[in-house]
Amino acid sequence: MVCKLGITSMSLGRCYAGHSFVAKLDAAQKYGYQGIELFHEDLADVAKGGDESMSSSGPSQKAQLAAAREISRLCKDRGIEIICLQPFSQYDGLVDRNEHQERLKQLTFWFNLARQLGTDIIQIPANFLPADKVTDDFTVIVSDLREVADMGLAMNPPIRFAYESLCWSTRIDTWELCWGIVQLVDRPNFGMCLDTFNIAGRIYADPLKYSGKTVNAEEAVRDSIAEMVRIVDVNKVFYVQVVDAERLDKPLLPGHPFYNADQPARMTWSRNCRLFYGEQDRGAYLPVAQIARAFFHDLGFEGWVSLELFNRRMADTGADVPEELARRGAISWAKLQKDMGLAVEAKPDPKPDVNRVFASL
Repeated sequence: MVCKLGITSMSLGRCYAGHSFVAKLDAAQKYGYQGIELFHEDLADVAKGGDESMSSSGPSQKAQLAAAREISRLCKDRGIEIICLQPFSQYDGLVDRNEHQERLKQLTFWFNLARQLGTDIIQIPANFLPADKVTDDFTVIVSDLREVADMGLAMNPPIRFAYESLCWSTRIDTWELCWGIVQLVDRPNFGMCLDTFNIAGRIYADPLKYSGKTVNAEEAVRDSIAEMVRIVDVNKVFYVQVVDAERLDKPLLPGHPFYNADQPARMTWSRNCRLFYGEQDRGAYLPVAQIARAFFHDLGFEGWVSLELFNRRMADTGADVPEELARRGAISWAKLQKDMGLAVEAKPDPKPDVNRVFASL
């Protein structure tokens, strides 16, 4: 099993907290990351610095394209690949079909961004708008996703899409539903991202309960993994994400410091409490090893393994945040390699002395 280490750009610190893209990229290089999932938030932040005509809606398309070229250069200088551009969110199943058309216009521009970045993957998280804004008609959801897949196929080179179920998505909130959609879309450029957090966060974890767990949590995970191994075609898994999450001291109800009445509880928990694999000392408790073993051993996944962290630490303003998070992720990756017996694809020069870096951890 040959795998490559990646991380989402915002997982090394949020730009609104003062963490520049260059600082995060330097931290990623130092600790041996081979790729990044580029969060559009970071691209927009780079674009702001060179946009003299920026409006209230954000940087102009011209500034964003220039930022994409600059980001591509910065990554190439450090030997870091851009895995994908993400998230193209709140798209599938929109009740408002005028908004659907507006999102397709935005997607056409994202194709141009992807070309400048040198990536062929755009990630689409399953829609998590309120239920009155997202249809429960799966034929519409499938049709919407076929539409983007066909648009991507018409590009030269083609654009691929990694569809992902979030554990708080409105309609597609399990990997099983996500896989069903991928099969129904039935396009060569349309696959999925499997994420240990979003899988376990739906069937094992429940932040509204004192136990932090669903009823029959262990059985649910065991059955879900068995079904995954039975039906998923690994060739349709474009990359995987491996992270854990913190068990809360008390349910995420009104009065909890993280409580947000405008968000589903699992979304609030996700935004504040994800942890790297192996961080049990910080409260990690999900069955990530079980799920990851299914990815790497039973399905035989090879390719990009991204550490998509969301955590309140990312919003802290200290200059040490990017390096701390990059270092913690590197420790996690070393543990995952050992636990799963992963081989790692060699990283092209320029690169840090990974052996030296890990020896210092």
